[in-house]
Amino acid sequence: MFGTAVALMVVAVLLAGPVPIWLAQAGWPSRSPAIALVLWQSFALAGGLSMIGSLLSFGLIPFGENLLDGIRSLAGHLFTGTLPAGTSFGSVLMLCAALILGSHLLLNLAATLSRAQRQHRRHRHLIGLLSEPLPHHSGTLVIEHDAPVAYCLPGATRSATVLSRGLLQLLDADQLRGVIAHERAHLLQQHHLVLLAFKSWHSALPWFPIANRAENAVALLIEMLADDQARRVIDDRTLATAIALVGSAHQVDLLGTDVELADGPDHPFDLVTPRVRRLITPQAPLPRSAAPIASAAAAALLLLPTLLLFLT
Repeated sequence: MFGTAVALMVVAVLLAGPVPIWLAQAGWPSRSPAIALVLWQSFALAGGLSMIGSLLSFGLIPFGENLLDGIRSLAGHLFTGTLPAGTSFGSVLMLCAALILGSHLLLNLAATLSRAQRQHRRHRHLIGLLSEPLPHHSGTLVIEHDAPVAYCLPGATRSATVLSRGLLQLLDADQLRGVIAHERAHLLQQHHLVLLAFKSWHSALPWFPIANRAENAVALLIEMLADDQARRVIDDRTLATAIALVGSAHQVDLLGTDVELADGPDHPFDLVTPRVRRLITPQAPLPRSAAPIASAAAAALLLLPTLLLFLT
């Protein structure tokens, strides 16, 4: 059990620092954002599981030789109100830390999802009162606002793309088609759920720098994925112009609320410049073999802490 706990701690430390920093600083994610997004998700899940598993394994050392025996022994001792010989304050502290951390992450995720659903319903109701349909564009609504605004509003039964009157006046027909395609890509690919998970992680651990870095990186990758869908209907330079025009005036996140992504209090995270640069100076995507390799690596990362917990 001690060896398992140490191994999980090493994995957790690597996934909490060096590995995500390497990915955040790498130059290739913009070439294949889908692959990078898969890796970010695997880092977050495997890192959390490894950290909680390490704390749990350290705490269960006096209770058994492996995880299952330790949990059964712990349950029995809790029922009888006793502790096995060799149980220290450190063991109890580790068990409490594992329980608190796991519960905190899960409850914060549930609260984040619930809060987002309430915001979506309220926002959808207001938009229904204050908007009108855009002719010839099903599921697209227009609000009377001078600022160029475009965002998507996901819903369980009804989703919508919301545009402002200022945006319609600013963009030409091709640029508008690109913006609509971009927002619909967010809806079709359920990007809001991915971003919500990372927002939850960041809000649960606001003091953890990697959580902030991960949220920013994922937000940018999601925008690039939606850009790639828009590139199917308009050329890169037209899309880059539309992004620059809209982004320079106002940034709205996937959820229809003002985005608050920042490297620091005085340095707002830029979701526009990297995307425009990517479109103006396009690079070849990664080789086709990269996708299955990345998928295998992500699966291996998720399996590693699971196997360490249950097979050692």
